[in-house]
Amino acid sequence: MSFPPLPDPHGIAVLALVGLALVLFTSKHLKLETSSLMVLVILLIGFELFPYEANGEQLRGDDFFSGFGHEALIAVCALMIVGNGLVRTGALEPLGRLLATLWKYSPSLSLLLTLVISGLLSAFVNNVPIVVLLLPILVSVAHRTSQKASGLLMPMGFATIVGGMSTTIGTSTNLLVVTIASDLGMERFGMFDFFLPAVIAASVAVIYLWLVAPRLLGDRDTPLGNFSPRVFVGHLHVEEESFANGKTVTEVIEKSGGNMTVAQIFRGEDRRIVPLPDMILKEGDRIAVRDTPENLKEYEETLGTKLYNEDNVRLDEDIELRAEGQQIAEIVVTQGSPLQGRTLSNTRFDETHHLVVLALHREGQVKYISQKDMSNVVLRTGDVLLVQGTEENITELKKAAEVLVLDATEDLPHTKKAPVALSIMAGVVLVAAVGIVPITISAVCGVLLMVMTGCLNWRDAAGSLNAQVILIVTASLALGSSLLQTGGADYLAEVFLALTYGASPAFVLAGLMIVMAVLTNIVSNNAAAVIGTPIAITIANRLGLPPEAFVLAVLFGANMSYATPMAYKTNLLVMNAGGYHFNDFTKVGVPLIVLLLAVFSFILPMIYGF
Repeated sequence: MSFPPLPDPHGIAVLALVGLALVLFTSKHLKLETSSLMVLVILLIGFELFPYEANGEQLRGDDFFSGFGHEALIAVCALMIVGNGLVRTGALEPLGRLLATLWKYSPSLSLLLTLVISGLLSAFVNNVPIVVLLLPILVSVAHRTSQKASGLLMPMGFATIVGGMSTTIGTSTNLLVVTIASDLGMERFGMFDFFLPAVIAASVAVIYLWLVAPRLLGDRDTPLGNFSPRVFVGHLHVEEESFANGKTVTEVIEKSGGNMTVAQIFRGEDRRIVPLPDMILKEGDRIAVRDTPENLKEYEETLGTKLYNEDNVRLDEDIELRAEGQQIAEIVVTQGSPLQGRTLSNTRFDETHHLVVLALHREGQVKYISQKDMSNVVLRTGDVLLVQGTEENITELKKAAEVLVLDATEDLPHTKKAPVALSIMAGVVLVAAVGIVPITISAVCGVLLMVMTGCLNWRDAAGSLNAQVILIVTASLALGSSLLQTGGADYLAEVFLALTYGASPAFVLAGLMIVMAVLTNIVSNNAAAVIGTPIAITIANRLGLPPEAFVLAVLFGANMSYATPMAYKTNLLVMNAGGYHFNDFTKVGVPLIVLLLAVFSFILPMIYGF
């Protein structure tokens, strides 16, 4: 076994940058978009100051800007926008409701059906909205059927990743691999060209996720399962001996700890007074307060008042508050939502929508509205708010399409635009599948149709785009291009062949897939795919074997994001909602990776005849 000589200085510098990029992409101190931009800037400056010449052509820094106009990135962005049209119109919600209904009859078979359907949907739609749609439904089902929610959420999340690898548009990773391989001279994959091996492997994976994975997961506390406390209106009657007697509204609120929300002051039979900060309370006044039952009882004790309900019935331990006509709903702050990057107080959410925010779920924690700083929490994409209000107000919120309504105590109708959005998405897929136009063109046409039909406005479309995805794709394309043109990809391929010298082609293919699987669980799957694709083609050419098999080894390996929670964004969503630990992903994900590696290592050589 002999290793190839090192490439020229430019090649060595690019290889060093690849190593640095892998470190930066895993850094907890830098955002992925920042790391991506750093890598891109280093390439731009380096090749601008020290141009690279090969075969009479010069490679300069500005050549790496081509990644921003690359057809793979355009397709990814267009599909993100079209997919957001499905979310905004609530087009997927009826399916979620149907699955929730089926759970009443056979939980075991319903879990299987949920895994299959979520996997099939992910073959055509970004899996983030699918996971977001199903999370609260599965949590609710788990509570109703006395099952462990932790045994349902991770299998569902993994099923969407498994399904996403079955078509060229299933994930951005697939699009990148297929497009780059085409750029390098390989015949372009059609949308369903690798559907057969993917479905065979997915079938094995789904059986594992259905029968084995739930038994490997312990019982975890589920933050999204906490549907209490609810908010009620209580009347605090000011007595002669009450602390509130003779005090201003501000003093009373401060005495309560600063958390009390005063809705109105009632004086006499029918007189209502706006609770101005300097208003002085008197004996006989009734302070209308909106809060949880526990907090209302605490205010009663702290202020020395008497607690009554809205019918002036004295409340004690045996009489509960009522909230007739009220619903609990869960909503998610989506990409491009007016709530994103703002606080509840800035947006005046409760006044605008007439809803009370009970809790905020983020990163496995639940914060209740009674906390003083709740209104000043800057909301992020993926935050889940638990709100309470009337059916009419929740329906209006849904129609506004500013956030995604996940669940409610009553079924909420999807918008009138939902069938239109579904038809547009189906058209985008069908036109590309039959080969009329490439997916890049059909997806861009889909964006135009979404806007023209009112499924999205331009603000929604712009908000659908994700800076992290754009920058990591662009930086990865630039890295892949520099590796290829400076000979770095050839060098890495030669090293890999030297390490596997004498091994069978099937073993070499399996080894490449293992490398990709390891990389994708540590760094970005897009980076792993872009770097691995030219190396795969070089290996295939050196061995005289079909490059398609090795390119698919990269594609499938880069999609095996199961072993760590940070490997894929839906893993983080599932981890937060399910209360999982890091080792839960390792416990379930590693066997799944081994299983898929075994299936693909057997199927791909058989299909491609080696």
